Amino acid sequence: MDRTDKVDIFGVEIQDTTLQNLMGELKNALQDKKFCKVFTPNTEIVMMAKKSETLKKELNKGTYVIPDGIGLIYGARLRGVRLRERVTGYDTSVELLRLAHKEGYGVYLLGGREGVAQEAKKQLEKNYPGIRITGHHHGFFKGSHAGDGVTPEELLIVDEIQKSDTDILFVGFGFPRQEIWINSHGEKLGVTVAIGNGGVIDILSGQAKRAPDIFIKLGLEWFYRLVTNPSRIKRQSVLPLFLVEVAMNKNSISEINKEDK
Repeated sequence: MDRTDKVDIFGVEIQDTTLQNLMGELKNALQDKKFCKVFTPNTEIVMMAKKSETLKKELNKGTYVIPDGIGLIYGARLRGVRLRERVTGYDTSVELLRLAHKEGYGVYLLGGREGVAQEAKKQLEKNYPGIRITGHHHGFFKGSHAGDGVTPEELLIVDEIQKSDTDILFVGFGFPRQEIWINSHGEKLGVTVAIGNGGVIDILSGQAKRAPDIFIKLGLEWFYRLVTNPSRIKRQSVLPLFLVEVAMNKNSISEINKEDK
């Protein structure tokens, strides 16, 4: 066992793990039917949570809060703290789909605009023949995640998932709505793994594209997004700001040791 399994980044408790190790944990959870929540913050999300105790608490309720952004890895290195690798929500989601295909686990797709989750279902059934997609629903409904309180439409979705024999739930509402929704309803849904994975359903449907592999491997996915969509410049400016704040604040990032829990 490793001495350190979490790293505190501005109060957000990030898992120090690898994709391989995470999937080992999730495989065990599925076999044991032990409910767990996977949250996937990047640098921008951590900076948002830094300013809000409420958002920070929502993230830290995750069973596995994984380092989706390359900036988190760079920031940890600046402070001499280990985060072994970037573990993205997309890669984790794809590995969960492969596992579901192999073992017969049911997957429910919740998120995206009207028709996107349905198209993602079609693509998955084409790419993974025999995969068990237990249901789908768009993410644009009124509910607790959007500050509307619990609505009848939301309760119908909860009931549908409860009755669908789902093992793995993808929730793609974006931060913080997906985390709020999973924290509010997750344990009542009868699923084992609930992952808040942002725009993954859009990518699976073909409505959005990931950066080319070379950009991902070099840690330049953010640069590709900026070049292909210059309107993102305000969002992407968070990365250098984050690194500056980390460099200036010696308490910004620290290890959380198991023996201290």
